[in-house]
Amino acid sequence: MKYSDWPLSAPVNITWEITHQCNLRCVHCLSASSNASPDELNFSECKGIVDQLDALKVFEINFGGGEPLLKDHFLPLLRYIHTKGIVTCISTNGTIHNVEAMELFTGNPLVNVQVSLDGATPEVNDRIRGKDTYRKIISGIELLSGRDIPLSINTVVTALNYGQLDALKALAKSYKANLRVSRFRPSGRARQSWDALKLNPAQLKEIAAWLESDLSILTGDSFFSISQDGRRKMGLDMCGACKMTCCIDPIGNVFPCAFLQDLPFCGGNLREKTIKDIWDNSPVFKRFRNLEPSACIACPRFENCRGGCPAVAYFLTKDLNASDPECLVNWSRGVNS
Repeated sequence: MKYSDWPLSAPVNITWEITHQCNLRCVHCLSASSNASPDELNFSECKGIVDQLDALKVFEINFGGGEPLLKDHFLPLLRYIHTKGIVTCISTNGTIHNVEAMELFTGNPLVNVQVSLDGATPEVNDRIRGKDTYRKIISGIELLSGRDIPLSINTVVTALNYGQLDALKALAKSYKANLRVSRFRPSGRARQSWDALKLNPAQLKEIAAWLESDLSILTGDSFFSISQDGRRKMGLDMCGACKMTCCIDPIGNVFPCAFLQDLPFCGGNLREKTIKDIWDNSPVFKRFRNLEPSACIACPRFENCRGGCPAVAYFLTKDLNASDPECLVNWSRGVNS
């Protein structure tokens, strides 16, 4: 049965890219963040969106950007969200040492913090996130680690850092944090760095085995199409876009996911429509619930991954009907080499 036959009445969680403003220029940034957009949602508009999410009983809001801590009304917005009992996860680059934020996060059961770090050494991390960022990020992690704050370190796995995964796991453990790994996907600024940073089939195979050997590593749904069966039984094993989640951008556009923030995939704008209307009626969202790449239907693993990640397939082939080039079957054939 397809998701289109039984869509959820609302998303379980939302990714909210709260601003495009960022103090870093990471080469793989999914939204190519740099400066704030002039028409970003104001505080009143954001509170109105929160009211909608609360009415729909959305469980969690995952904040990213840009750098959320650079948004002037971000902390007041978090306080408002917490009055609704909604869980929040804040993805930060770790370089903005905000005392007010630390006080809000400490001991707060509705807060989880995720810090981005893309190497276990300055030599690797700084090639991706910029000169001297490793030192600044570690300083931020040290500040967070000393408090009662659920903390994870997130690494986008690339050809530069895949050999440091054990070292990153040890580093996270030393700060009493979880390690979360994310797939490198050709979205935003990563389209220009894809050829240099993408993983080859041998590396993908090695990472799949590494993930299988340690189920404590967090992945979300980003590795479902290249994971082996043991890890896949832990949770969501297919793309959740328009089925369990969606993404709000800084100006109120709603997209299937954070990696498909291109206008052809915009389901509507929250200055014009409600999130409920977009979730129920957007042609884009209905299309995603029906995605069954023709190249995958005959594959014996089709019921496991339903074609893999549409964002990777689209940006590499310009065809949503194509299969994920990095799926377990394709990398065994050397398709991504």
